[in-house]
Amino acid sequence: MENQKPIVINGNRFNFVKGDTILDVARQNNIEIPTLCHLKGTQPTGNCRICVVDIAGEQDLVTSCDTKAVAGMVVQTESTRVVASRKQTIKQMLSMGNHNCAVRAPHEESWTQYQLKVHAEDSSPELCPAWGDCRLQDLAYHYQVSGSDYSNVETLYPMEMANPFIIRDFSRCILCGRCVKACNEIQVNNAIEFAYDGDKKKVVAGDDKLLKDSDCVFCGECVQVCPVGALVPKDARFNRQWETKKVRSTCSYCGVGCQIDFHVKDNRIIKITGAEETAPNYGSLCVKGRFGFNFVHSKDRLTTPLIKENGKFREASWDEALDLTAKRLTEIKKQHGADTIGVLTSARVTNEDNYAAMKFTRAVLKTNNIDHCARL
Repeated sequence: MENQKPIVINGNRFNFVKGDTILDVARQNNIEIPTLCHLKGTQPTGNCRICVVDIAGEQDLVTSCDTKAVAGMVVQTESTRVVASRKQTIKQMLSMGNHNCAVRAPHEESWTQYQLKVHAEDSSPELCPAWGDCRLQDLAYHYQVSGSDYSNVETLYPMEMANPFIIRDFSRCILCGRCVKACNEIQVNNAIEFAYDGDKKKVVAGDDKLLKDSDCVFCGECVQVCPVGALVPKDARFNRQWETKKVRSTCSYCGVGCQIDFHVKDNRIIKITGAEETAPNYGSLCVKGRFGFNFVHSKDRLTTPLIKENGKFREASWDEALDLTAKRLTEIKKQHGADTIGVLTSARVTNEDNYAAMKFTRAVLKTNNIDHCARL
């Protein structure tokens, strides 16, 4: 193709387009280069240095996420010094906070088997809330690295739970910056940023306010992109990944049609995440779409049609309720005219359902009195 030039990665030649990074070329060709700080759709920084690669002729390792591919470049993604560098970086991250990953396991044992075994042996709340769903833990297991010498991060910045949706556990934050990028570059809310220097560096909201007192709109984008247990949904803190199953659905709160994944345990929705790599939202959600699902299991939710007789409601079958509704609409239409009837539809149903309601109103009831309120 025009403007394409070859690069050699792990002994194989690949074409690339001007502007592609080494990481781009690798992923386009199913070559795994691990990342932690990299976030698709945002400006790469190379801060975490997990994605380093070895380029022939270069004295130092380079970060693949922000290094442009150059014609003739010869790259090794798993050379001896690349692996040594990644191990050292992972060890530093494990040792900078409360990361009780317990990653030592026999190589012949699968990661899934190991997760289940450790969970069976230790189900205490002290086990990290992201255990089994943590990118740092995955890398620590892959490279067989364990941390030590926990710092005083937890003492410096206690856990923040003073909002209804998100727990901020600074003792587990690895300062990768993914949450900051998600907030500022994807959702463009500009609610959080890095502050302070050295050992006191942290992610702050505004002038280091609680999230509930800041400009945060609780879209939860930061929670979805956090690779560790620093940001977790409050209602789903200790529900393990292997205890739930994913069910794809469409958000019911507006007509955008955001694709969501229900995480279901014992036939109950535990949490919701945005479906990544899928239009129209590509993982992003608003506060309602991500956290507003408790109504599904509400004890006050009606599950049976009700008919009001003598001032009181009684339960009825669907056939009886629909027959009564059709009868009363017909009577009102004949006695008072079609325009005495109005229909209100809802933003809580699909566009297709709203379209059907419109056709029913105009074609069956013979009135244009139909409206819709998207304000919930």
